[in-house]
Amino acid sequence: MPAPTDGTDECYAPPAPTGHPTDSAPAAGPPFADCVLCGAPTEYGVAQPGAVLCPVCEWQEAQRGACSG
Repeated sequence: MPAPTDGTDECYAPPAPTGHPTDSAPAAGPPFADCVLCGAPTEYGVAQPGAVLCPVCEWQEAQRGACSG
């Protein structure tokens, strides 16, 4: 079978739009909690129990715990 001339892979076809509302706009997430250390938004919802940290503060806390051995 000859290769396509438009530079695309012959096996790849982009998905066709379905007309579903979530296909065009991402759904808004829940309200996110603020980090208890720096105040930046976290990946956790406001209903998450306990002290929530942003990804940077989580990483820093993990490093402190690993080094305190």
